Amino acid sequence: MSTENVKSIIAISSCKGGVGKSTVSALLALDLVKKGYKVGLVDADIYGPSLPSLFHLHNTTVYTNEKKEILPIEKNGLKLMSFGFLLGDAPAVLRGPLTTRYIQQILGQTAWGELDYLLIDMPPGTGDIQLTITQMVQLSAAVIVTTPHTLSLVDVARGILMFEKVNVPILGIIENMSFFQCDQCDKKHYPFGKMTGKLKDRFGLDSLAQWPLLPPLVNNLENPSDENLINETTTQLLKALETLTERKGHTPNVQFDTKKITLTWSDGSTICVSNRDLRLSCKCALCIDELTGAKLLKEDTIKDDIAAKSVTPLGNYAVSIQWNDGHSSGIYPYSQLQR
Repeated sequence: MSTENVKSIIAISSCKGGVGKSTVSALLALDLVKKGYKVGLVDADIYGPSLPSLFHLHNTTVYTNEKKEILPIEKNGLKLMSFGFLLGDAPAVLRGPLTTRYIQQILGQTAWGELDYLLIDMPPGTGDIQLTITQMVQLSAAVIVTTPHTLSLVDVARGILMFEKVNVPILGIIENMSFFQCDQCDKKHYPFGKMTGKLKDRFGLDSLAQWPLLPPLVNNLENPSDENLINETTTQLLKALETLTERKGHTPNVQFDTKKITLTWSDGSTICVSNRDLRLSCKCALCIDELTGAKLLKEDTIKDDIAAKSVTPLGNYAVSIQWNDGHSSGIYPYSQLQR
C-alpha cells in the first residue's frame, strides 16, 4: 500500500456538491506545505475531478516508476494526484466497478513516499466510492465542508452518520460562503443566516472556521487574498487532530430500556433521559422547520411506549438513535441530553 509512510490521512468531505470543498481542500493543503509539512492532495472525484483546473494542470503527463507506481505531480512542494490527470478533458463515463478500480489505483498505486498529511478531496455523497475509500485506507479523521443553507444541514447529518459507521472521527466543520464583508464599512453580512450556533446545537460539533463569500480566494491558490484566515483554519484543524487520542476516551457507555436512555462516562458522570422527552426534543429536519425554527413534531403523535431500538455514540459529541416509531434521522448532542 503506497500510503504506508503517510502519518495522517484526512478526508475533506461534503455530501452535497457545490459547497467549495475542493477549493477548501487545496487551500488547506497548500497552507500545510507553507507550515513546513510534507503534504499530498488526492482528488477522489472520478466524475468531476477539479485539481487540474484549480492548479492549472490540464495538459499534464503522468509517469510511473520502476515499481509501476504512479508518480504524483508536484507543484509548489505539494504532491497532487487526480483522475483528471489521467483522463484529460474527456468526460468520465464509467460504471460502478470501473469507478472503484480507478479509485483503488489512484489511492493504492500512487508513490506518495513519506508524508505528514495526505488530504483526500472526497467525492460528494455517501455511496460506493466513499465506502471504497474508507475500506482502502485507514483514515485518521474527517472534516466536513458545508454552507449556511438548510439543505446543506441535512447533508451534514448524512456525512456525520456515514463516517461514524466506519469509525472515522470528525474533527469539525468548515462553513464556506458563510458571509460577505461590505467594502464601505467592513461589516459582516450573513445572507443565509448565522450557522455556528446551529451546528453546535444540532450536531455537537465545533466549527473549525467560517470562510467568507470571496471570489479572490480561488483566483490565486498559491497567494490567496486572506492568508490569515486559511492559516487559522489549518491551525485549528491540527489542534483538533492532536486531541483525538484524548477524545477517544470520552465516548460514553450506553444503556437503554423501555423507559429511559442512560449514558455513563469513564469518569463516572452520568446522563439519564426519559425516552419520550428525548424523542420530543429531536431537532432534525423532520421535527423542526429549519427556516423558521418552528416545531413540526406534535406531542400527541408520540406514544407513551416510545423506546429506542438502537443507540450509537457519535464520537465525543452526540448519539444517533433509531426509535421504535421508525424515526432515525435525529442526532442528539450530549449538551442537549444534559438539558
